Amino acid sequence: MNPFVERSEKNHTNLFLFALELGFYAGFIWGGLRWISYALHFTRVLPGFLFEPFFKHSFLLSTAGQLAGWLSFIALSILSSLVYVFLFRKARGPWPGIAYGIVWWAVLFIALNPFLHFSLPVKRLNWDTNITEFCLFLLWGLFIGYTTAEEYTDEKRREPEGVLG
Repeated sequence: MNPFVERSEKNHTNLFLFALELGFYAGFIWGGLRWISYALHFTRVLPGFLFEPFFKHSFLLSTAGQLAGWLSFIALSILSSLVYVFLFRKARGPWPGIAYGIVWWAVLFIALNPFLHFSLPVKRLNWDTNITEFCLFLLWGLFIGYTTAEEYTDEKRREPEGVLG
């Protein structure tokens, strides 16, 4: 047994700090990919689509508006990772995270969009945009879900030191 490691403190992850960090990186990575997808014309949905009800469209078209959109996606990711970590952290495997991303896509683009006008309705967006957005949210949810599953269902690292090696 290593005298320099306190086993009781080492095995427990702070839920809140883990969710904040996970949400930040999920938003940073996948929000950045959303921005690149927009710049390469894979999607017509602005990076700042979450701010569409609150800011002028001309601002959201600018670089500052797109950067603000990236920050809003980071904020959405932090919120969604907090929800996932506190409610579904014991879910195993990739499928719960994939479903979580699809649910967020449906909530934002189908359920809330008619009221908040984030973008054009899904029926009026082209196939490239719909497929790109759907896949980005699916992968974003997979990132959040599978990272959480690995952190909270990995029993190997919770074994006593003498058992595994």
